[in-house]
Amino acid sequence: MNEVSFSFADRTLFALGSGALWWPDQSLLCVSDLHLGKSERMARRGGPALPPYDSQDTLNRLASDLDRTNAELVICLGDSFDDLDALSALGTNEKLRITALQAGRRWIWIEGNHDPGPIDLGGAHLSESVIDTLTFRHIAQAGGQAEISGHYHPKARIRTRGRSITRPAFLVDDARLILPAYGTYTGGLQSSDQVLNTLMSDNALAILTGPNPQIIPMPR
Repeated sequence: MNEVSFSFADRTLFALGSGALWWPDQSLLCVSDLHLGKSERMARRGGPALPPYDSQDTLNRLASDLDRTNAELVICLGDSFDDLDALSALGTNEKLRITALQAGRRWIWIEGNHDPGPIDLGGAHLSESVIDTLTFRHIAQAGGQAEISGHYHPKARIRTRGRSITRPAFLVDDARLILPAYGTYTGGLQSSDQVLNTLMSDNALAILTGPNPQIIPMPR
């Protein structure tokens, strides 16, 4: 499995190349910002037409990570659906796929700004969740400690062999961990953006996703 281990709040966690977070001691897989149904939502609101395979692709990658880790607990950190109508419009096959992925597992849906409130799927529906000493929520809070969140879809840019490469990235410092967006068709915010510079400490690291995850100082 392409992954890199790191320490956060005295816990050993693994950043997977897919953008998922794996916590073996809790058998916990965490993903953020799936944005299922994004292509349908964009078409419904008069946006550009995108191939309608994003939800299937996202769920296929999630299924692969669950097969590899055999996680017993899954936390989806909010914006799991591009809006609440996108959930209603989700195809029967995708809904059945989610039900199959949930089978035999604890599953927590954290509320996001795109999908506030309970959704019509199995699992627990919470504004935030505390597991052991770590707090899982959608958007990082000022003063948050041992906090795992999403929302910002962070990306990081590096230069290698004379060219620039940008990848979705985990951002981590002593107080907080921000996950990259997991969903297909999700954009991102560069780690050099002011909002992320304000949230993250000077010693923050970025973990670039992809076939060979890489830890670097957070580009600013």
